[in-house]
Amino acid sequence: MNRRLWIAGLVVLGGVAWYLFRPELLFVNKRVNEGIVTGSAAATTSTQPAELLGGSFHSVAHETHGTATILDVGGKRILRLTDFATSNGPDVRVYLVAAGDASDNETVTKAGFVELGKLKGNQGDQNYDVPSDLDLAKYRAVTIWCRRFSVNFATAPLTPAS
Repeated sequence: MNRRLWIAGLVVLGGVAWYLFRPELLFVNKRVNEGIVTGSAAATTSTQPAELLGGSFHSVAHETHGTATILDVGGKRILRLTDFATSNGPDVRVYLVAAGDASDNETVTKAGFVELGKLKGNQGDQNYDVPSDLDLAKYRAVTIWCRRFSVNFATAPLTPAS
């Protein structure tokens, strides 16, 4: 009976560990290839996106590359990740951080952030809506954040477009 209890306990512990860490995500890539919608079906003319801010990702906890650009598309602001690649993981989010850069976890949590959504894929081009009332002079960095483990995967400091 004692042996069965141990086996049952190990099975439960293994299930909990799998749920928390999702190790299979380390080997699974999800590619996203979103385009930029520059006009609506009702519009007779399309609007070319205007670049407001941009920057390149630097790795923090996970190897990451690509660019982050905040665009104005007909009065709507979007964050666009281009040529983006990072590690996959559980509960990974996209944050705008109220700091010029974030090279560690503490900067993100202390400076404050606005979540733009769950990371759509760990590879490819993707878009996220940016609230129209968000002060882009304050939120000057994009961070890829693992919410489950409070880990900064990577950050792209944003600078005004020239």
